[in-house]
Amino acid sequence: MYQLEGKSAIVTGGSLGIGTAVALDLAKNGCDVAINYRKHDKEAKEVVSKIESMGRKGLAVKADVSSFDDAQKMVDTVTKEFGKLDILVSNAGINWDGVIWKMTEEMWDKVIDVDLKGYFNYMRAVSPIFREQKSGKIINLTSINGLRGKFGQANYSAAKAGIIGLTKAVARELGKYSVNVNAVAPGMVLTDMMKGLPEDVINTAKEETVLKRLATPEEVAAVVTFLCSESARHITGEIIKVDGGQYI
Repeated sequence: MYQLEGKSAIVTGGSLGIGTAVALDLAKNGCDVAINYRKHDKEAKEVVSKIESMGRKGLAVKADVSSFDDAQKMVDTVTKEFGKLDILVSNAGINWDGVIWKMTEEMWDKVIDVDLKGYFNYMRAVSPIFREQKSGKIINLTSINGLRGKFGQANYSAAKAGIIGLTKAVARELGKYSVNVNAVAPGMVLTDMMKGLPEDVINTAKEETVLKRLATPEEVAAVVTFLCSESARHITGEIIKVDGGQYI
């Protein structure tokens, strides 16, 4: 267990999948956690209930990550509710796949707005707080497809590659204020959504790994929590793959 008692965190996209696993793992390690969501009211309430069952404060805020104003309002709300803010985990994202010659402007804009601008919005909102208090942890969920690209995902791969550059730039900007900024790049993760994929797609992803298995959301969350802890205080600007060797 990492010592995160007295810390508070925002996890974007915390009502499902990896985001839920991260929110619960942070709470398990002592953190008060706020999540954002757009559609999944029931699931968001269930996550908050689980956080509170661990004796931590939980909060769900309906907010569109692609909205600059929504991000600022959420950060203000969480800071007021929890009294402080120490950790930002940006995780919310969407897919809207298509080969480049069939990709519409709307498909491109929507994915970039959520998967890249959404990360900027929250990093921009928390940075003055972290800078002033001279402490903070920012963890961005990217993907190995931001490193290697993926057929049919030009928009998603571009957004995830952008997150890598954003992570490195902000790590340089906030480093002198003792703020750590890192990214975690999963391969395919066996979330509930992924379980609905055709079996041949899942098997192909498994075969790409050297471990011949897919990660669970909890395994990704464990790495995020480590990066949020003081055990990782000398790690910044890094992109840590959690992919079972799928990238190599």
